[in-house]
Amino acid sequence: MKDVHRLEPTAASSNRGTVLAAWERFVQGEDHVGGVRPEVAISWHRCREQYRVDPHLTEAPTAVARGDHSLEHDVVFAELGGLAMSVAREVDSLNGIVTVTDAAGRILAAWGDQTTLNRASDANLAPWSCWSEAAAGTNGMGTALEAHGPVLIRGAEHWCQGFHNWVCAGVAVRDVVTDIPIAVLNISCWRTPLPEATAGWLSTAATKTRSTLRRRARSSGAQLAGAFADAKARTSGGMAAVDTAGKVVIADERGSLLFGVPANVPAVDPPTRWDPGLPDLIRVAQQASEYASGNPDWVGSTQIFTHLAEEPTPISIHPVFLGGDLAGHLISLNASDGASLPAGGDSAHVPSQPRRLIALREERLVLLRLPEVSFAEASGNDVWLSTDQGRLRATAPGLDKLASELADAGFLRVHRRYVVNLGRIREIERGFKGELFLVMDGRKTETVPVSRRNAPALRRALCI
Repeated sequence: MKDVHRLEPTAASSNRGTVLAAWERFVQGEDHVGGVRPEVAISWHRCREQYRVDPHLTEAPTAVARGDHSLEHDVVFAELGGLAMSVAREVDSLNGIVTVTDAAGRILAAWGDQTTLNRASDANLAPWSCWSEAAAGTNGMGTALEAHGPVLIRGAEHWCQGFHNWVCAGVAVRDVVTDIPIAVLNISCWRTPLPEATAGWLSTAATKTRSTLRRRARSSGAQLAGAFADAKARTSGGMAAVDTAGKVVIADERGSLLFGVPANVPAVDPPTRWDPGLPDLIRVAQQASEYASGNPDWVGSTQIFTHLAEEPTPISIHPVFLGGDLAGHLISLNASDGASLPAGGDSAHVPSQPRRLIALREERLVLLRLPEVSFAEASGNDVWLSTDQGRLRATAPGLDKLASELADAGFLRVHRRYVVNLGRIREIERGFKGELFLVMDGRKTETVPVSRRNAPALRRALCI
């Protein structure tokens, strides 16, 4: 997570008029965002182009009926609620309120100054309303759900004009296994600067809650490793245990070869779990988790492409539960018992293919057609695109998310740092030790390395 302490604590801004002028132009359809922070400009673009939120909205919509949450999520809500109550006492005299939302941006509870709570209710900044970006535009709660790290939204930085009198800061608590947001803690003030302690409050809340999730995830990892040991005692077939994100907790010798991870080395703690770099395995783990969450007795089967195998490998998936919550799955190799999963993925859950990629050039958003992009490269926390218009910084929050969005659009992850446009590969070179390098078609000759782990997937994609 980014350093929460980088939040600016004040609502006062020397470029307040500049931001408002940029907002007015952007609402009218221009793409020039001079004087606007990149994270805000990117959010505005989502609101205008993707979510089509009315910028003249004066209140957030009422939330749909609350969905089922896991016990783990309920623990997070309760812990954040306790922290929010203590923060509310600090902002009570500063026209401030504190809210907690779920992963859909629905406010579960609000605390703080009663006068401000009454004023907030006029904008539906209250329980049973929805503040996701898709519902209410750029705001502390909804934008925090889209970002990895704390979010500060001041005045005219809000997409909806009706919220321009508010200043808010929020931070999302994300699942330590899947990285999917669970909840948001948000502090909002009416025409008043945020307290200087805001950054510390958000940091403490995020750290404490993630610690709780981390302990639970370690228990889930231990449960998976134990279930793996029990199952191995009853069978001689190849096997691995994976979490709900498709990362390997432990694999036997056969699983080690096909998944490209060490054999019989348990990785219980989420940060240490093995990433096999297999898109099929990630897809299957996510699909299986959805089916098993609705039916604990579900067992499935499908075929996936693995390392060191030219043909897909049949597998069976057996969910493992811890205290009623799904911990992960046992994967039996060369087995086919259980209900069949669609080999190509469940279309109902495949992310929509982006028509354009969005990048930044100085103070302008650049909308790129996919054929214009040769490859994407991760550099620290940023993603850079090699394009027909030069090297541009992508607005995507990470290479993993970009790779997932482009998986069905002719792009392929070939290295932990690179995703390439298969249609822009001009030549393939082989190194002295057999390693592969891709010579990309672009404004200048650029070469992209292919990791040994991803080489089989590349060969399949190019039919070589």
